[in-house]
Amino acid sequence: MIKFLSPALRVTAVTFVLCGLAYPFAVTGIGQLLFPAQANGSLVKNPGGQVIGSALIGQQWDAPQWFHGRPSATTDTDPKDPLKTVPSPYNAASSSGSNLGPTSQALGDRLSADRHALEQAQPELAGQTLPADMLTTSASGLDPDISPANAALQATRVAQQRGAPLDNVLALVQANTQAPALGLFGESRVNVLALNQALQRDYPAHQ
Repeated sequence: MIKFLSPALRVTAVTFVLCGLAYPFAVTGIGQLLFPAQANGSLVKNPGGQVIGSALIGQQWDAPQWFHGRPSATTDTDPKDPLKTVPSPYNAASSSGSNLGPTSQALGDRLSADRHALEQAQPELAGQTLPADMLTTSASGLDPDISPANAALQATRVAQQRGAPLDNVLALVQANTQAPALGLFGESRVNVLALNQALQRDYPAHQ
């Protein structure tokens, strides 16, 4: 019995040291040394040094003076009934899509209501074909980016609310547009938090 148990225990101990201690410490150390910002969550701070979000996690922007992110379908536990859920946009603890298909009445009603609200806020968009990310949610519900076309369509509202020239706001959108990785992977995108930071810096508004 001891003859078989002893090698098994030694292999277990070596595996634990290598995989449970050495490897995690090595990866953590390399991450902190070479990519400290990314290793610590890509946190974004305001000029006062306060953390205001992450470049990797979207957040809810409702006020008209801000650029808005892609809609989010994430949920949280209903405080009144733990067996149910309630909408909780950009809940990073519950990354998910709505899982509603094109024949879903709930999805159709939500899209119609959001389209109506959008056209109320920006009448010039009535009847226009909109970028998909302006009304639809993603699989994660946490997208930090929107398409340049989405940002450009919001620029008119933002410029009016900020009292800023539209061309200048569009220039901010262009300056904060990121190209596909290596020019090949993904699509051009605009980080909403970075864009709103630049907007607040150049055309301050009450938060």
